Amino acid sequence: MSVKKFSFIAHMPDTPGSLHRAADIIKHYLGNINRIQFDRRIDPGTVFYEVTASEESYNRIIQDLEEIGYLQSSIKPQSFLKFCVYLPHCPGALYDFLSLTTAVGANISFLDFDDRSRHPDRLTVSLNLEQGAVVERLLDQLKSLYRLEIIEYDTSGKQLDDTVFYVRYAQSVRELIGESEDQFLLSFLADTNHMAQELMDRGCDPKKVFESVLASGETMKGTTGENFYADVQKFAIDDRTTLFCFQVPCGGNIFLLQSEDDLLMIDTGYGIYHHDVIAMFSRYGIGDVRKIARIVVTHADADHCGASGFFTVPVLMHPSTLEIIRTNNRAYGSRSDHSSLDEFYTKMINLFSKFNNPKNIECFSAADGTSRGIFPVIGKISIGTVDLEILDGLSGHTAGQVFLYSPVYGLLFAADSLINFASLSRERADYSSLAAFLVTSVNVDSESAKKERKGLLELVQKTDTILSSVGKQCLICGGHGAVSVLVDGKLVASGDIEHYVP
Repeated sequence: MSVKKFSFIAHMPDTPGSLHRAADIIKHYLGNINRIQFDRRIDPGTVFYEVTASEESYNRIIQDLEEIGYLQSSIKPQSFLKFCVYLPHCPGALYDFLSLTTAVGANISFLDFDDRSRHPDRLTVSLNLEQGAVVERLLDQLKSLYRLEIIEYDTSGKQLDDTVFYVRYAQSVRELIGESEDQFLLSFLADTNHMAQELMDRGCDPKKVFESVLASGETMKGTTGENFYADVQKFAIDDRTTLFCFQVPCGGNIFLLQSEDDLLMIDTGYGIYHHDVIAMFSRYGIGDVRKIARIVVTHADADHCGASGFFTVPVLMHPSTLEIIRTNNRAYGSRSDHSSLDEFYTKMINLFSKFNNPKNIECFSAADGTSRGIFPVIGKISIGTVDLEILDGLSGHTAGQVFLYSPVYGLLFAADSLINFASLSRERADYSSLAAFLVTSVNVDSESAKKERKGLLELVQKTDTILSSVGKQCLICGGHGAVSVLVDGKLVASGDIEHYVP
């Protein structure tokens, strides 16, 4: 009988023997536990399992867990209710009150009573309980029996305490992505928990993991619409061609090369920013985006290609970039020692950023035998009089990352391998640090990433030497931060930077 790996979430009573009882059910049906994660500091009742079993055995495990009320198959929205109730000072008064809260399935998170206080008959209570008629029924019952003062009633889930941590977390995710099926949210919870478990093994605070995941989505969503902004640079490459760099709030830069009636886009930014970006283009005289004839994607991270599916034009990319998009895993094609973190991060960031898969894809060909320094040339693309070589990277940041280079005009689109970090605003740096924390390193191969950076700097230095005779320098168009030049071995922002707001 064939066996498979299954995942499920159990929510069990915080009592001795609960974990043992669940393990006994799994053992009884010959299930093998591959992963279990439970941390009272996060949530005292939620346990994550991965088990290997036959499909028949797994179904029986799930059935038995469901029969004893251990299986979590839905995420029900909950309310937070805080109130004062004035109880008679007699034996059994608290018991009678608790009978009412227990009957409606309320989870008490806070009680405060002291008969020596200024209010000897007042009990302060905080409850977590399901929304809807249950709340109203409880309040009606309490009002009919006791003097009652409502201190706080919240239906958003923001005030829920950590006894229902995962419910509160799921509700926050719902706010970011809209209404979703419970099974999807449960799967997302399990994936986030798996990331937290791996980072705990590396000495990280598990709650910081959940906070960083939410902060990633909240920061993106909070910088759309009227809160969108960008830093913009504009360069005249020659009398026919203009380069624009749009540094959006979160994630990668968007570059446009404009020549007469032709537009070439290099990277697209997050999908969540697409409508804001189109409005911004119009402000800079790029009102007709139908003139964008081609898009070059430097690599598969969502902040560089997540909006590419909004365009119908050919999207040019490396074959490995296509595979990363297809597998939804930025660790594809690498030997990353944090591949499981990369896999979840890809799914998470693609979800929050509204990744729109490109439809019209063209892949670069294999190397033609020529190279620029250590980088093989795998294609060429032109706009106006500017010819750009496509250079194959070393799969340091991600597999399939490419660079674009014009030795004649001194242009190097260096993707995420050469960045002027000093030019990043505090807000952009803080956002970037979330990814670095969640995947431990944004590079899937650190040694190759170092070689890429060194090789690109050498290419810039060689280009600067050639261009010095005409008083020019190579413009380094990094995947983040300002377009820069190399001065005494350091990247320095070039030209004027204009701040755009809607």
